[in-house]
Amino acid sequence: MTDNTKITALLPMKAHSARVKSKNFRLIAGKPLFQWILDALLAVPAIDKVVINTDARQILADEGLIESDRVMIRDRKPELCGDFVSMNLVLGDDIANVPSDHYLMTHTTNPLLQPDMIEGLIGTYLGALKAGKADSLFTVNEMHTRFYTVEGAPINHDPDNLIRTQDLPAYMEENSVCYLFTPQSFAATNARIGKTPLLYPTPKLQSVDIDEISDWFIAESLLMRVAAGEKLPEEA
Repeated sequence: MTDNTKITALLPMKAHSARVKSKNFRLIAGKPLFQWILDALLAVPAIDKVVINTDARQILADEGLIESDRVMIRDRKPELCGDFVSMNLVLGDDIANVPSDHYLMTHTTNPLLQPDMIEGLIGTYLGALKAGKADSLFTVNEMHTRFYTVEGAPINHDPDNLIRTQDLPAYMEENSVCYLFTPQSFAATNARIGKTPLLYPTPKLQSVDIDEISDWFIAESLLMRVAAGEKLPEEA
């Protein structure tokens, strides 16, 4: 960045995926899934480097991705491989080995996150830090709907007094689209979310996360529009 503040993007990527086979490398709307978010990150000048922590270096090479001045590929340690390893442990390994003033973490499974939204997230995060209002940022889905416990008890509304859903108190759902934090905030909690995080609602169409096969079809239909040059709405 121009003010000598270094921002490093962390993009973990594993070879195996349980519910959508090999999803990180499957073609979707003309590109491997991982390429969508990687291209978005590299289109943001504020991001100095993208670090890919992976057990799939050869697969990436087969897809034409090799290291460059802005892309670092780190081989994931054997003890950090597997479906049940905490992502915070993977991030901790990157932070310990790739020094930076700030880190932005996202996933290959968030292919609809756009460069201008990433720039907005960074600007909001840096502003909150400077003002002392937050030590980190994570993205959320702002939900205005009627929630119940599994037993059927209402949580945020009175069934006998139905008000419009848009007038209900907002509930924030962590959507895993983006996290921003410092080495210090990570050390304080051993997690990507610090002690005083800022919650940032992201637009619904940019918040699609590919977890199930149904998510794949939703993302593919939207990415086809993006590939055709259509701009996604930015309202949350």
